[in-house]
Amino acid sequence: MTRTYAISGSASGIGLATRTRLEARGEHVIGIDVHDAEVVADLSSREGRAAMVDGVKRASGGALDAVISCAGIAAFDPVVVRVNYFGAVATLEGLLPLLLQSASPRAVVIASSSVVHPVDDEIVDACLAGDEERAAAAPDASTPIVYASSKRAVARWVRQNAPTEAWAGARIPLNAIAPGTVVTPLTAPLLGDAGAAAYIDQTVPMPLAGHASPEDIALLLDWLSSPENTQVTGQVIFIDGGADVVLGSDDYWRSVEIPEFDVEIDLRAN
Repeated sequence: MTRTYAISGSASGIGLATRTRLEARGEHVIGIDVHDAEVVADLSSREGRAAMVDGVKRASGGALDAVISCAGIAAFDPVVVRVNYFGAVATLEGLLPLLLQSASPRAVVIASSSVVHPVDDEIVDACLAGDEERAAAAPDASTPIVYASSKRAVARWVRQNAPTEAWAGARIPLNAIAPGTVVTPLTAPLLGDAGAAAYIDQTVPMPLAGHASPEDIALLLDWLSSPENTQVTGQVIFIDGGADVVLGSDDYWRSVEIPEFDVEIDLRAN
């Protein structure tokens, strides 16, 4: 049965690769982008986000099976938090009522392997508090650290919201993925410069197979947004060629407090 997907950032890169993959098997895709899309909208502004929601409602007839939020930018500019965090959250929250009409709704957003890089807590905290102007006014919002900060905020938003009544209670898996370096129009100029490419490979080492293609990432987005995904939710799934393993610790898990176990159970075989 044909499913209806809304994909932001559908005109290029990972969004386009995902759209192409889904349409190749007959799915209905509503693209969202600043150009070459069914819904043309600028997610950096509140007005653009409202127009996006209205446009998708009209294009979908009021029902969606999946939302895949791919739209994002990399720059040394406060617009990064406006698009990467507030635009992404507005896409997921704004289209949630349409997902409720589906028998198997799914939602995925692109974070980044840079979520493990240093961030500006002021930006992250302002994002999670919903204070867009404070996040955009932070001093680091005009520095390279703004990108990782915006993506860390997205990842934390997913973790906070996935188990809630609005999402898990409605049986909607909500996840994020964390790609490493992907060869897209966004990264091509940097990867074409020897010095910049060397710096990228130092900060995002990918020992498995080198830089990813958009099609590599589309595979994971496809599965996470499919009816087959019935148990994965609230996860930030790294698809980074091993970068997180190289940069991080092998003691990935943190201990949490669990309730005291005071129920007697007979585990003897019957």
